[in-house]
Amino acid sequence: MSDFPTRRTMMVDTQVRPSDVTKFPIIDAMLTIKREDFVPTVQRETAYMGENLEIGAGRVILEPRTLAKMLDALDIAPDELVLDVGAGLGYSAAVIAHMAQAVVALEEDEAMSNEAQDALSAAGIDNVITHVEALKDGAAEHGPYDAIVIEGGVTHVPDTLIAQLKDGGRIAALFMDGALGEVRIGYKRDGAVSWRRAFNAGAPVLPGFEKQDAFTL
Repeated sequence: MSDFPTRRTMMVDTQVRPSDVTKFPIIDAMLTIKREDFVPTVQRETAYMGENLEIGAGRVILEPRTLAKMLDALDIAPDELVLDVGAGLGYSAAVIAHMAQAVVALEEDEAMSNEAQDALSAAGIDNVITHVEALKDGAAEHGPYDAIVIEGGVTHVPDTLIAQLKDGGRIAALFMDGALGEVRIGYKRDGAVSWRRAFNAGAPVLPGFEKQDAFTL
């Protein structure tokens, strides 16, 4: 039987801490949440590898370093409501739930969302709502949100999502340009978002977040 607790500690010690992630709630969540329970069964042995984990349909679970650094930059507070866009099988929502008041785990694949709900329930995590809807449309009925995390690559962020972010809120997105990408944190002030570069990373672009066709003159 695999020694998952040791692997979990190694993940934090070799992938998360060396990436300048020092906030206790993030470290604690990643040491506590059993990542192997939130991946496809055939992937359990690779759950703690330092790379994006494919979960089918061109989708991935972000590598631990990327997720940890995103959450570190967002600086989520214990009284905040967070929208987790592209929650997949629920790992990111489980981690965020450790530091936020509540999380809405948005997934457009109903089967994935059902698996996420089962895994979250089995882990005893009761402050996550799973919501099935197109990722680009968000989950307006539960918002507005203090913070939004997009669990995959984007080339643009739809206005529908920006509209669901509270004024004064933050959004983390991984902007891809070909094979290269960088995570930026957006800060909403007076209805508009200003973006600041945080760090380099990479992931497949999520459905609905591809480049919009540029119009020609």
